[in-house]
Amino acid sequence: MSSIHTYNFIGKRALIRVDFNVPLTKETFEITDDTRIRAASPTIQHILKNGGSVVLMSHLGRPKDGPDSKYSLRHIVAHVSKVLGVPVKFADDCIGENSLKMSANLKPGEVMLLENVRFHKRETVGTESFAEELAKHGDVYVNDAFGTAHRAHASTTVIAKFFPKDKMFGLLLEEEIKSVDKVLNSAEKPLTAIVGGAKVSSKITIIQRLLDKVDNLIVGGGMAYTFVKATGGKVGSSLVEDDFLEMARKIIDDAKAKGVNLYIPTDTVIADKFDNEANRKEVNIREIPDGWMGLDTGSETSKACREIIAHSKLILWNGPMGVFEMENFQQGTKDVANAIVDATANGAFSLIGGGDSVAAINKFNLADKVSYVSTGGGAMLEYLEGIELPGIKAIRE
Repeated sequence: MSSIHTYNFIGKRALIRVDFNVPLTKETFEITDDTRIRAASPTIQHILKNGGSVVLMSHLGRPKDGPDSKYSLRHIVAHVSKVLGVPVKFADDCIGENSLKMSANLKPGEVMLLENVRFHKRETVGTESFAEELAKHGDVYVNDAFGTAHRAHASTTVIAKFFPKDKMFGLLLEEEIKSVDKVLNSAEKPLTAIVGGAKVSSKITIIQRLLDKVDNLIVGGGMAYTFVKATGGKVGSSLVEDDFLEMARKIIDDAKAKGVNLYIPTDTVIADKFDNEANRKEVNIREIPDGWMGLDTGSETSKACREIIAHSKLILWNGPMGVFEMENFQQGTKDVANAIVDATANGAFSLIGGGDSVAAINKFNLADKVSYVSTGGGAMLEYLEGIELPGIKAIRE
């Protein structure tokens, strides 16, 4: 494995796996959030500045049967050019004679983008011959796509074997690994994890792993009601996973045994239907009347969370406290976000990861006030769970 900091890129073509899987509007294919493109820019700029040329490969969406114009990376070429400040050439396929000719003719300082690698079924299957064809586009392979590092696909993992000495992490992927490692392996205390979102089932492994690491674990979002019901509370028609009541009780017992302060919300904002305009009131989370559902945490909970977060040295936030997409049920999530911002200003290290927390921190315009916002939802979760990600392993081997 080489290092991007010391590698000599002069006259070399760098084949970079980026994650340009960005959200586009349905009709006009305009980018609604270019975070991932901006995040990859430093790696690309570094290589161009150091005498190399760049071939970018990415996926976009989940095309079912081969090429599909709505998933074409052609839609993002102009925007990528704008972010990088250089014209970006576009190859209408990621393999084949035409695209190889284009990449072979690249001059130092030039950039080209290959068409969606998922237009070929062999990408997701991880076919070696497909990875070998892609590998012909570069002299050196750089993986900068944390968002897909947990997939053993041709362009993220298999391809690395064709660059035994010339493979490395990009600056973004390096930073992602460093940030998660800092939260998981730092001796600094206290470490607080805030885990929210709708379901306990999707976060079981991460909660169990965190119990060995954290001092405080705050549970929020829809999953809180499963914990409340598991301990005899009345949750009305709130979201509950009845199959996981036993698991919730086990987590409570494990937390106690390990000396972790497990905080479950004490009050909640309830509504008589799932609607921003519904009737709403704040009640004790264990006494939700029939026909009402909890959609956000209440003011007592926000106060307690603020207190815990303010005294933390390391903070990991994964998943919102309520249905923050609706204005009348976003206060709990906003309160947690602001508490994290304040703690960061006072010297804490804060890592935000997982789709919805990232969406929330962006919605409240606070992304630049926390230490690190991860670009990889599923990948970050698996990395936190202690799973060795294939994309990372392939570079390290």
